[in-house]
Amino acid sequence: MRVLLFGATGMVGQGALRECLQAADVEQVVAIGRTPTGQRHPKLRDVVHADLFNFASVAAQLEDFDACFFCVGVTSSRMSEPDYTRMTYDMTLAAANAVVALNPRMVFVYVSGAGADSSETSATMWERVRGRTENALLALPFRGVYIFRPGMIQPLDGIKSKTTAYRIFYSLMKPVLPLLRAAMPRHVLTTRQVGQAMLAVVRNGARKRVLESADIGPLGRNATPP
Repeated sequence: MRVLLFGATGMVGQGALRECLQAADVEQVVAIGRTPTGQRHPKLRDVVHADLFNFASVAAQLEDFDACFFCVGVTSSRMSEPDYTRMTYDMTLAAANAVVALNPRMVFVYVSGAGADSSETSATMWERVRGRTENALLALPFRGVYIFRPGMIQPLDGIKSKTTAYRIFYSLMKPVLPLLRAAMPRHVLTTRQVGQAMLAVVRNGARKRVLESADIGPLGRNATPP
């Protein structure tokens, strides 16, 4: 398969990229983002594109893919609802509409978050916006759309978050996360599991279109921490 990957420099995106590059059935990964991944691999091609709201200038490079993994995400901390909507709903739908026009047989996987509200009525701003984004994606005419709602994720393989607050959090939690995974395997995932689960839904589909942590874990069950 050929995979288009948005957000390859973020924590979840790094995990997805690693699993794609290691998968025997992945022929090529094209990572599109404002900055290059900084990695070199025979399967990997970086497309540096500054405007993630308009893809007309790179449309020729977005065609003929089997899957799209959208791992771009921003924290809602200190953001107004219009600003968060622009960086979450508007950006995601700009990318999704661009690629579905060129790849209607594609499977699109969107990394949302635990707590996203599909009713769009939550009192919490980010939950409403994420839910609205999910609903809009599910309405697009892809071959398949899957929404991932992971909660806590243990980064493996040297992967780190780009967000300072998250880096500090994961640094402090590093000794504890393996214990939490052992105690709550349905609620604490690893970057390997999430990446492998993305590939699994492209290969075989899933019973649900909106997948919580407890659904994602079994799909990536072959990924175990060292």
